[in-house]
Amino acid sequence: MSRVSRLHRQGGAAHVFLIPWWLGLVLVTAVPLVASLYLSFTDYNILSTPEFNGLENFRRMFQDEYFWAAVKVTVIYVLVSIPLQLGFALLLALILDRGLRGLAFYRSAFYLPSLLGTSVAVAILWRQIFGDDGLIDRALSVFGLELGSWLQNPSLSLSTLIVLNVWTFGSPMVIFLAGLRQIPEELYEAAKVDGAGIVRQFTSVTIPLLTPIIFFNLILQTIGAFQTFTQAHVVSGGTGGPANSTLFYTLYIYQQGFTNFDMGYASALAWVLMIAIGLVTAVHFVLSKYWVFYGDD
Repeated sequence: MSRVSRLHRQGGAAHVFLIPWWLGLVLVTAVPLVASLYLSFTDYNILSTPEFNGLENFRRMFQDEYFWAAVKVTVIYVLVSIPLQLGFALLLALILDRGLRGLAFYRSAFYLPSLLGTSVAVAILWRQIFGDDGLIDRALSVFGLELGSWLQNPSLSLSTLIVLNVWTFGSPMVIFLAGLRQIPEELYEAAKVDGAGIVRQFTSVTIPLLTPIIFFNLILQTIGAFQTFTQAHVVSGGTGGPANSTLFYTLYIYQQGFTNFDMGYASALAWVLMIAIGLVTAVHFVLSKYWVFYGDD
């Protein structure tokens, strides 16, 4: 058998094994994506035939106070939780990079919250911790602080979800740790010879060489934060309360589509979210040339 024939047969086998992936791409991703785009221009309540209404769903957003409330909550969540999460993840990565005994255990233990943080079980646990007469309330009462249920306080409820997102620092921490292991030790030795202390080594060696990893984590965690749903739904009971303080954008999409059965408006909201995430990601890539340094820079 010639080399060309053998390569042709191998290529055919590869295409056969790719069939499930192609089916998933078309049936699970592409078709629903196109369908939602069409529905975003219709008035559709699931039970009746979609009626085309042009840009009415998008015009409706500008007059929808709940839409703007959801945007505000989501933006605050992203702007506050992502820097805290990445900062905490980098701090622990620096500590673990010092060569602690049992590094594999600590790495696995710290990574575990990233696997469980978006689960319903952890969200329920969070509701018990920050709820009325919960663990936090009891601990603060020892010091004479009676704040009651954090989840029923509009000024504190969003903070509990921010803390939950920061707690899921394991995934970026592992990536940071891998990046730290790639920094040549010779650079630190050269910095020490030049009289650089720990802080100067961190700002002049560690951070510049770690900027590609920081950028990678920033993109992943930002996209994930915009799509946060489970925690807000479980903690607020699907209402986004109190006073819309936990009304995340994805939760509002769920309310419109599966509570109010306004699937046309929900589809329009979903497309606005996708476009917003795309724009934010594009801005990150444009700005990255000013602060991200690669090996050939």
